[in-house]
Amino acid sequence: MDTLRDLIDGHAQASPQAPFLIAPESGAQIDYRQLQQRCLETGRQLAALGLAPNDKVAFLLDNGSATAALFLGVMYSGRVIVPLNAVAGPDHLAYVIDHSEVRVLFVSARHRGRYAAVLGRLGADRLIIPTDEEGGPDWPAAAQPQPEGPLPPLGVDDDALLIYTSGTTGRPKGVPLTHGNVIAGGRNTAGAHELTAADRTLCVLPLYHINAEMVSIMAPLVGGGSIVMPRRFSVTEFWDLVARWRCTWFSVVPTIIAYLLEHAERNGFELRDSEALRQLRFGRSASAPLAPEMHREFEACFGVPVVETMGMTETAAQILTNPMPPAAPRYGSPGQAYGNEAKIVDPEGRELADGEAGELMIRGPNVTRGYFKNPEATAAALTADGWLRTGDLARRDGDGFYFITGRLKELIIKGGENISPREIDEVLYQHPAVLEAAAFAVDDRHYGQEVMACVALKQESACNLDELQAFCRERLGPFKAPKEIFALAELPKGPSGKIQRLKLAEMLTKAALTG
Repeated sequence: MDTLRDLIDGHAQASPQAPFLIAPESGAQIDYRQLQQRCLETGRQLAALGLAPNDKVAFLLDNGSATAALFLGVMYSGRVIVPLNAVAGPDHLAYVIDHSEVRVLFVSARHRGRYAAVLGRLGADRLIIPTDEEGGPDWPAAAQPQPEGPLPPLGVDDDALLIYTSGTTGRPKGVPLTHGNVIAGGRNTAGAHELTAADRTLCVLPLYHINAEMVSIMAPLVGGGSIVMPRRFSVTEFWDLVARWRCTWFSVVPTIIAYLLEHAERNGFELRDSEALRQLRFGRSASAPLAPEMHREFEACFGVPVVETMGMTETAAQILTNPMPPAAPRYGSPGQAYGNEAKIVDPEGRELADGEAGELMIRGPNVTRGYFKNPEATAAALTADGWLRTGDLARRDGDGFYFITGRLKELIIKGGENISPREIDEVLYQHPAVLEAAAFAVDDRHYGQEVMACVALKQESACNLDELQAFCRERLGPFKAPKEIFALAELPKGPSGKIQRLKLAEMLTKAALTG
């Protein structure tokens, strides 16, 4: 099957009444035949609005059955879906709408009010369609859908998705992914996790991020399985949803793992031996490194194996994965390459041997062809033979497991010595009072750079920062230990839940200047 349309049509013919998506708040379900019909309706309505193949269509919506159907329906119709990050802020949103050349925006009432200033500046050439995440779009009455007829041709190399990176340094970059890319992304997850039509996932990550789009939507679609999609993540309802809807797996980020652990510590956990959780095969963690201490603690607390993986927007999500249970995970590693090639290179691009640290590079059918309207960034990121420079520092062991030590741009260079911020993070996470942690660099006149860290402490924690510094010095030594540790209510995060350590230095600088 070459395109998303082929995939949906195939399931609609082979298993028309098999469930695809469940909205737990209402209990409403969409089967594969209904999904196909919704996709066809989306295509007819967009054609009635005058949209041609490859035109860009955006959504500014929270999770819901209509959001998922629109996400798939736009791609099915031959147009390109542009998910808008609902928490990125007005400047980011305005830039993406302009840069992506979207013609139609599906917007919920909540986000229309929240971003009224941005949306109010849009010209008449961009149509805003009010949309409820469960009820669907309020299509313009003037648009008369065309009679059902043949859809425009669709090929594996046609664009399906245009998604923008978070842009923590500079402007966000648009990443186009073809139908071939998104199918490969779904297959990588489905194959690595041995998903079948009998599997059902709980999707609690936002649909405007590549993790939910490829892992929680495309992977079940490839396998013919189903999805339970609540409107948002709730720490108090998470396990009840898994049990009530008989989910066999879930995909989360380390931040959610931390919240679930903290909630269990404060309130207890009564479902560990529940019959209702016997069908749960595994949990999956990605989008940020999972500290080994937290990984082990989660498995011990809940009795659920966690498969750590790694993905990127530019690679349609998953590129590395740990083996499936009952095989033992390699704690601290996002795993081995699956569905694509991986290698470690030095600054001159020479491949390094096992154990040597360098930049991780990826090549495969899931990798984007380049950045939208940004040839300079494309040339910097992709080699002539299709290798993507990830910007991640890594090493590979003799068994083919990769260990990510940090980002090239986040590396701390103190007195000429390279220090991985993740090494410091993992020590901080070993302290029982720490909920979130991130080390980072600040300029220093003596060492060039100095090590700092920010933490968020668990509720009712009795830990003080002097104790935490002593804890780090004991385990890291005085050179690598943070010079100062600052406590915040919550650390800044991107849309996937990844802590944005580069923002921490800016926050502290601003606080010092204003304080």
